[in-house]
Amino acid sequence: MNSQLKWKFILIFISVLVCLYGLVGVPQFPTSFAQVKQNLASRIKLGLDLKGGSHLVLQVQVDEAVGQHCDQAVDDLKKQLRQKNILTLTGEIRRVDDTHVLVRNVDPNASSAFQDLINSQFTDWAVSPAPGEINGYLLTMKPSVVADIHTNTMDQSLETITRRINALGLTEPTIAFTGRGADEILVELPGEGDPSRAKAVIQAGGQLELQLLADQQTYPSEVAALASHGGILPPDTLIVPGKASAGAASQSQQEFYILDRVPIITGQDLVSANEEPSTNNPGQYQVAFHLSTAAAARFGPFTEGNVGKRMAIVLDAQVDSAPVINGRIEDSGVIEGNFTQDSAHDLALVLRAGALPASIKYLEERTVGPSLGADSIRAGVHASLGSLIAVMIFLVFYYRLSGVNAVVALVLNLVILIAFMAYAGAVLTLPGIAGVILTIGMGVDSNVLVFERIREELRNGKAPASAVDLGFDRALHTIIDTHVTTMVSCAFLFLFGTGPVRGFAVTLLIGLIANLFTSIYVSRAIFDLHLSRMPRQAELSI
Repeated sequence: MNSQLKWKFILIFISVLVCLYGLVGVPQFPTSFAQVKQNLASRIKLGLDLKGGSHLVLQVQVDEAVGQHCDQAVDDLKKQLRQKNILTLTGEIRRVDDTHVLVRNVDPNASSAFQDLINSQFTDWAVSPAPGEINGYLLTMKPSVVADIHTNTMDQSLETITRRINALGLTEPTIAFTGRGADEILVELPGEGDPSRAKAVIQAGGQLELQLLADQQTYPSEVAALASHGGILPPDTLIVPGKASAGAASQSQQEFYILDRVPIITGQDLVSANEEPSTNNPGQYQVAFHLSTAAAARFGPFTEGNVGKRMAIVLDAQVDSAPVINGRIEDSGVIEGNFTQDSAHDLALVLRAGALPASIKYLEERTVGPSLGADSIRAGVHASLGSLIAVMIFLVFYYRLSGVNAVVALVLNLVILIAFMAYAGAVLTLPGIAGVILTIGMGVDSNVLVFERIREELRNGKAPASAVDLGFDRALHTIIDTHVTTMVSCAFLFLFGTGPVRGFAVTLLIGLIANLFTSIYVSRAIFDLHLSRMPRQAELSI
């Protein structure tokens, strides 16, 4: 064996060892066949359709985020116009819909100041005279701003849901845009047969606000709260319901609070939130949170100036509790309640992950049982092995000894494919098994192209060594062309497809790359070894 051929087989041998180690040698080196099976099972991660689990399709209500942006603009506009005395005594600022705000009775002498204010500080809005109004203006949210809000809302929702699901510790979740609708998110939880906890964490708003009670009393209903102030709420306040107690039989047992509209602290000011055993209620848990430096600088003077007053801890537009401020609070606090360790942990991770920018709606929910997944694995393995055995028999029968060469390359192709998926942490799905089967077909196709070229050269009177050289050289361009075009198709499937389609694309792409190595490099090395050992006048078994 010449040195060049020797180094070829050393490279092939090292490749095989690396692949086998990636498949069965980790997380610990096996000492028994049972350990080999266990390592193999831990390295090959299964998708939802093979392992079983939960499939959810969520729809983000992006119009809510547009409406929130509009409400914020209305509040800011009221403050600005009041400070600058631009409105008359009968002036009004009213939200018409999610993207329009009506401003009525602007002081005619201040109309230019009003338009300058909109153009300088409310650049998200286009201003025009309001139809049918004297000294009235209609503000319209710019289409580019609406589009940006939609994009940012979806990106933030995807990021927040991803953080929440990952914090639950579920294995190999898939969280991605569906590609079907601009406002839909796909969540797949392999191995999670009961998604109720995940759904609760996903759907929780997670919005924390600390707001001072404008009225230190609580009321049994909204009507009673309004009646205590003559039917009109004090300026810049709002009514917020309290969290219903576990034993509450009706809404009448709820308490209602009148709070300052503007919170002093929000969830965005949090640095961390963690569950811990309750200091006041043994056996229960509380959530401790820490604030950023900027928030602590606001919170300290605020609490010091309101000692003896009640401050509401508002979670998802409900007052969780309203403790009395006993002294100055700097950068930390606790949320107490009837929390178990799990519920306190879930609340803490929701607060850490941040609030969803808009509510969500479940469009689709499916649960795949593990028995169905086991049936899919069994059917897929049978199909793969059946096709592989049939192809091997054909290759050996039709191409004789050279067919054994193709069989070795084909088996090595599958070993490299599965080992690469194990190293990369790729998830094997049922379409992925289809990609494996298609890889077998592509491997056979490559070998057939080479072998038929070699046969053609032998029929033209070439010596076996020359026929092998010309066969590989002339088939190489065709093999590369077919593989590159299929790889381009895989790239588009991966870019624009959803989870299962991507799994098929990844599996096929890896198989194609492995096939180029085995059908050209490995198969050629085996031919060269055989030619170096066969008599000069012997015929090539093909």
